[in-house]
Amino acid sequence: MIPLVSVIIPTYGREQVLQETIASVLQQDYPHYEVIVVDQTRHHEPATQSYLQGLAATAKIRWFQVSWASLPGARNYGVRRSTGEIIVFLDDDVVLPAGFIAAHVQNFDRPEVGAVAGRIFDRMKLAEAEADLVIEDLPPEAMDPGLAWHHLNLVHTIKPQWVLTARGCNMSFRRILFDQHQLWFDERFQGSAVREESDFCLRIRSTGYQIWYDPTAHLVHLGEESGGCHDISTRSLEYQITFYHNNFLMALKNLTPQQFLHLASELYRCQVMGRPPCHKSGSPIRVLSRSIFYGIGFLSAVFTLFRSPWQDGQVYSQLDRLELSANPAQQDPAPLQLDPADTARIGSRI
Repeated sequence: MIPLVSVIIPTYGREQVLQETIASVLQQDYPHYEVIVVDQTRHHEPATQSYLQGLAATAKIRWFQVSWASLPGARNYGVRRSTGEIIVFLDDDVVLPAGFIAAHVQNFDRPEVGAVAGRIFDRMKLAEAEADLVIEDLPPEAMDPGLAWHHLNLVHTIKPQWVLTARGCNMSFRRILFDQHQLWFDERFQGSAVREESDFCLRIRSTGYQIWYDPTAHLVHLGEESGGCHDISTRSLEYQITFYHNNFLMALKNLTPQQFLHLASELYRCQVMGRPPCHKSGSPIRVLSRSIFYGIGFLSAVFTLFRSPWQDGQVYSQLDRLELSANPAQQDPAPLQLDPADTARIGSRI
């Protein structure tokens, strides 16, 4: 039996590129999937609003508008409204080949696979690297939870293999992780929401499932500079603090003391001092300001964990459960049978 796949697209502040993303999803050749768009944008441009309304009216997508902005919150919101046995998460600025969903699904025939990480042709990362860079076996450090984030290259790696985590713009999971194991995205990851998917993937280890990297499950990540997961300005002080807060929160929750020290030192070397691969300005003033953000971020992560016994931070999920209890019909949509021949063609963006 062909499993139903739920494709969940959280979106925030995106217009034409969101339309192109959805169009490429609707062109998939997989026979049994649904598309759920969790829309955190307050006001769309008229063309985007009309596009989304038209797709929702013809049941090509299920479109949910929420009044808040949180990437992990939107992921959880979408899962609670999905019906698929396999759940695929996408960003709202990607382009997919026709066989993308099928490439993810084929890996779940293996019972030990609980999640799949796909390859990402990331415009920015491809432009920054050597033109002929190709990686087969990832280095051992890529499987070290305290060091993996600077050694796990899902852009240039061409060989299927076990990995520690996935990237949020291209990842899929068994539904059982949510329903039976009660793993949910931690909504305390704020701002850029960096490391929210890393935190979730590290917690999969407790279930006995593993994460498989399949380069055939690839997409193009357009890397738009605004919108998406950035619910605050990337130039703001709050963004800088939440960047370090999220890294330290992930580390404090999931790492041993030795692994934590590895990550903290690597984070300081790269993000604060600006050493490769970060390549940031090494001016004393810049390093000092980043050191202050680093310190504040660490202290705020400690405070977040200190409050955990009485405040778990799942604010958006708590609001959503109240909404679902008031309107249970939102939980039980009819699965969609999408006809790729009946969908719009995507423009030539890449």
